[in-house]
Amino acid sequence: MKEKIALITGASSGIGRATALHFAISGAKVFAVGRNEKALGSLRDEAQEKGGVVIPLIADLRETAQVDKIVTDAAEVFGGVDVLVNAAGIILNGSIETTTPEEWDKMLNINLRSVFYMMQRSIPHLEKTNGNIVNVSSVTGLRAFPNILAYCVSKAAIDQLTRCSALELAAKKIRVNAVNPGVVVTSLHKRGGMEDNKYETFLEHSKTTHPLGRVGEPSEVAELIYFLASEKASWITGATYEIDGGRAQTCAR
Repeated sequence: MKEKIALITGASSGIGRATALHFAISGAKVFAVGRNEKALGSLRDEAQEKGGVVIPLIADLRETAQVDKIVTDAAEVFGGVDVLVNAAGIILNGSIETTTPEEWDKMLNINLRSVFYMMQRSIPHLEKTNGNIVNVSSVTGLRAFPNILAYCVSKAAIDQLTRCSALELAAKKIRVNAVNPGVVVTSLHKRGGMEDNKYETFLEHSKTTHPLGRVGEPSEVAELIYFLASEKASWITGATYEIDGGRAQTCAR
């Protein structure tokens, strides 16, 4: 990954942040996209301390004009884009009966539409570098879970977006893959409205629902993303990789 140019969304926290840091300290030049300026500044400083290069970009990925600017800036500053990692996402509770159209649109706009548009706008640059894309999906894209309807649908759509675009872009030598994490310790659920005490209870319960007996860490998912983006995965495309402590293999409980 040395001297490669990586464009990583959702880099303010969680898996996106861990991935941006891992890429940077491995020698890539990273454009870290997010909405939390302070958090992105902290990421930049930590990467610099460890010898890496991170350039923060503040943006709302629901705005197509902002996505256009992100991709253009990344390509112009360093002369191209080698890797796109789509890690931005949100989660909201809601069933088929309780999810409002507004909540549905918000979830799909951030979790799916923005990923589609980031990919579409990056293709001309990735084609020049034989680059690749890694999307962050979820175990919920593979299995059904109650009361997070729109989230499950958005992640299942990410998996199919990954497969379809991998097939369509193979002729351009652009690889497209996705990772499907189980429960990982991030701020995702808290930002979705889960209180601290309930989140701790959720993490404890998740130890029983993941066969390996624990939840995951963002750095573990970042390692898999890094592998898929590297030349070591040069014959892998259209894949959706489970990284979930065995969660996708279990029945509901």
